[in-house]
Amino acid sequence: MLNSILLQIVSNGATVANQVVDTAKHLATALPTPPVAPKQDSLTLLDLIMKGGYIMYPMGILSVLTIYFFFERFITIRKAGKLEKNFMNNIKDYVHNGNMDAAKALCKNSMAPAARMVEKGITRIGKPIKEIEEAMESVGKLEINRLEKNLSVLSLIGRIGPIFGFIGTIAGVIKIFYDISLTDNISIGVISTGLYQKMITSASGLVVGLLAFIGYFILNAMLDKTINKMETASVEFIDLLHEPGK
Repeated sequence: MLNSILLQIVSNGATVANQVVDTAKHLATALPTPPVAPKQDSLTLLDLIMKGGYIMYPMGILSVLTIYFFFERFITIRKAGKLEKNFMNNIKDYVHNGNMDAAKALCKNSMAPAARMVEKGITRIGKPIKEIEEAMESVGKLEINRLEKNLSVLSLIGRIGPIFGFIGTIAGVIKIFYDISLTDNISIGVISTGLYQKMITSASGLVVGLLAFIGYFILNAMLDKTINKMETASVEFIDLLHEPGK
């Protein structure tokens, strides 16, 4: 009797469990499937730049000019700043020995602007000191002007780069209001294109202007060191001419 009761209880429990499982499956099938978030497309740097609009073309040209003129002037000024360590000592020895041809040849073999100044001074030996100083100063000014070539371009880019970015910002704002006027709907989808253009052009203008300014500052610092070497060589040569017996 007891066994039959237990079997009936177990059988009833299994039936109830099966009903619960079936009900759960039915509910799971009836419930709506949650929406799957769409996969976001990756945005490359080039795509991001192109969203800035037509203003990015002049910005690209300014970037190329900044890189070109910086490295072109960097190489030129760096070469001009290289003056042999014993250059002036050798010049003094040649002048003391009266070997002017060797002194001129040494100057011609050097690429430094200071050598051009000393060479001009050597060709004026025998004339008044004032005239020699003026001749060397004239050569020095010409050499400095040659080294400063195209530095003004970097300065100009540093100034107009942010202005181009500001123009792009204004164009982006105009596009936003134009799109709103066409759709009569203020939504993020409508204004996103204009915002892209506004922010990208602003950032690009600031970056280009910053790079041009940094490059201009670095080149001017290098140029100042080169000018200091030129002035030092000029002073040493004039002192050489003031030595007794010369």
